[in-house]
Amino acid sequence: MSPFERKFGKYAIKNLSFILVLCYGVGYLLQMMDRSNTLLSFLTLNPYAILHGQIWRLVTWILVPPPGSGGLFLTLIMLYFYCSIGTSLERTWGTYRYNVYLFQGMLFTILGSFLLMAFCYLFQADTIAKYSPEVFFYMISIAFSTYYINMSIFLAFAATFPEAQVLLMFIIPIKVKWLGVIYAIMLGVEFLGSSVYYKFAIAASLFNFVVFFFTSRNMMHLNPKQIHRRQEFKRDVRRNTGITKHKCAICGRTEVDSPQMQFRFCSKCDGNYEYCEEHLYTHTHIKRS
Repeated sequence: MSPFERKFGKYAIKNLSFILVLCYGVGYLLQMMDRSNTLLSFLTLNPYAILHGQIWRLVTWILVPPPGSGGLFLTLIMLYFYCSIGTSLERTWGTYRYNVYLFQGMLFTILGSFLLMAFCYLFQADTIAKYSPEVFFYMISIAFSTYYINMSIFLAFAATFPEAQVLLMFIIPIKVKWLGVIYAIMLGVEFLGSSVYYKFAIAASLFNFVVFFFTSRNMMHLNPKQIHRRQEFKRDVRRNTGITKHKCAICGRTEVDSPQMQFRFCSKCDGNYEYCEEHLYTHTHIKRS
């Protein structure tokens, strides 16, 4: 466990994939209800509008569906698929690390949008003046959606579970690692053939996976069970060799085992007996005769 995880792990959001899928679902409903996209235009990741006071866009852009989304059936399949692989990653990596991966991808996307704005002011000032900044930056803000973040989730899944099989078109069994290769090639082709605006969006979102790959490449050859055993072994080593400040007199848990757990001494017991929050009010008080 890293020092950051020990300090901030208690703030990690559980079932984050499910929450994101709900956000995606809300965005698709808004798109279906508002064909003119008037409402969605106030939710996009528009750096120009953010700098002019519309700070809610730093969050609401995750509701915006990617351009050219499929019908209702394909959308439901997509939402279920990404919820499933995201949950698998969270169970294998742990809630904290999965939170860091997703929020890091969102942060890179936001930074990418501001870098794109700077690029446009430096090299496309005439085009901005032609359309006006409000209109121009709204048009390019559509490029920044959760589509490429979803792709980064799938690439991370393929790197973590390379031998897992899925049914392509519900019929053809194929290993996830080959789908990951196909996705990577598709993204490469899309990057080369797209406008500079989408190049920024793709690079910003997928930079997250690049960081993940180079920081986790020593674990790529391990399957999920081996990763879990390695994590359990590290916890056992810390518990057996480390010095702890708190230990429950009933279950023996320490702050190393459960960083989020609260420990308290019991004022009704004779002696210095400390208990975790689960046993503080349920234990039998120790009295000296």
